[in-house]
Amino acid sequence: MKKHFCFVTLLLVLFSNAQTKNIDSTAIYIIDKMADILGSLESVEFNINTATDKLDDQGNLSTFYAKSSIAMTGPNKFTSTTKGDGGNFGYWYDGDYVSYYSLDENNYVTLEAPETILTMIDSMHMAFDFKFPAADFFYPSFTDDLIESFDTISYKGQRDVNDDKCFYITASNTEKHVQLWITANAVMLPKRIVIVYKNENNLQFETTFSNWVLNPIIPDAIYDFTPPPHASLISILSKS
Repeated sequence: MKKHFCFVTLLLVLFSNAQTKNIDSTAIYIIDKMADILGSLESVEFNINTATDKLDDQGNLSTFYAKSSIAMTGPNKFTSTTKGDGGNFGYWYDGDYVSYYSLDENNYVTLEAPETILTMIDSMHMAFDFKFPAADFFYPSFTDDLIESFDTISYKGQRDVNDDKCFYITASNTEKHVQLWITANAVMLPKRIVIVYKNENNLQFETTFSNWVLNPIIPDAIYDFTPPPHASLISILSKS
């Protein structure tokens, strides 16, 4: 009887968890299609504008703005440059090494890196807290990660973003509310994402995408880092 009771309790818990999920199949179809298109690209270039809310020591809100230019050639070439309120810096990855360069301090570090873009991003983020702009969208598990992480995912119809018609999708859990706009055309690319952190004073993070170029021919030299004159080579410690 005790074993039977435990089994029934487990079923009730699993059923209860399942009931809390409200996943819209139309939203998932659109997100999946976007992810498939991004995953099929051999190379890509695009720009992003970001706005990041932060609180100072007195609890006052400040919004930090930045612009980034990104280029990738699969499976092992990546570069990005960022200019904004939080600093001016860039990353260069050629398949063997990744370099970080601070324009503000005119210093750089070059590290051995794994052999693909995504494994490089994962390892550098875990070891050194490097943050690569817009990287999440290029993971094959993007849709599955959303389904696992959010209780509700809904398609809300079409909205205009900078004169582009977009599919409008929202996702929510106890910690975050996400709004995602995906272009309503044949290529179905990310246009804008807004994340609200519910447990952090509703701070927001917003990214807007522009100037997509699909499968361009990008010279390999773009991904090679050459230190500027008088730049200082520095060393950094791993978090682990």
